[in-house]
Amino acid sequence: MKLCFASNNEHKLTEVRQILAAQYEILSLQDIGCHEELPEEQETLEGNSHQKANHVWQHYNISCFADDTGLEVMALNGEPGVYSARYAGAQRSNHDNMQLLLQKLEGNPDRRAQFRTSITLILDGQVNQFNGIVTGTIAQAPSGEKGFGYDPIFIPDGFNQTFAQMGSEQKNSISHRGRALQALAAFLKNYNTQ
Repeated sequence: MKLCFASNNEHKLTEVRQILAAQYEILSLQDIGCHEELPEEQETLEGNSHQKANHVWQHYNISCFADDTGLEVMALNGEPGVYSARYAGAQRSNHDNMQLLLQKLEGNPDRRAQFRTSITLILDGQVNQFNGIVTGTIAQAPSGEKGFGYDPIFIPDGFNQTFAQMGSEQKNSISHRGRALQALAAFLKNYNTQ
């Protein structure tokens, strides 16, 4: 089965293909000729993932899924949340976003956080949503070269390494996106057998 993953983020595309490639051919936006920036104007992760998937479905008429992910820090009332990618500004700099977050948490002993992913799947016009959450803490400083986004400062519960220090296989098995994708994969498997 061919499915379009509605994202221009190469890191996300690589992760998704690693998790789903055995069962599905995952097409990128470029593969379907979509070169415009997808709209993300909603106030929730669920709203943004639906808006992006719906844009692709309406304009390209292909079954697709889109995700939106946010890092939610308890001591910051859930910030950066839906604004995670542009927390430090429209330039969407991972480095600037992490620095701003660490600055806001400086001296705060409560470093609890969670990554949350919402995936919207539009399959033959039917809409389904899947969520994945992983809890953890924010490190004092960035560590690790792998991953992307806030991975260098997020330590998942039960581990003493950041996501950026883990191999992709280990990270994908416990990550928020991995969990949402597993729920998506289980739904698709069931859908295909009906």
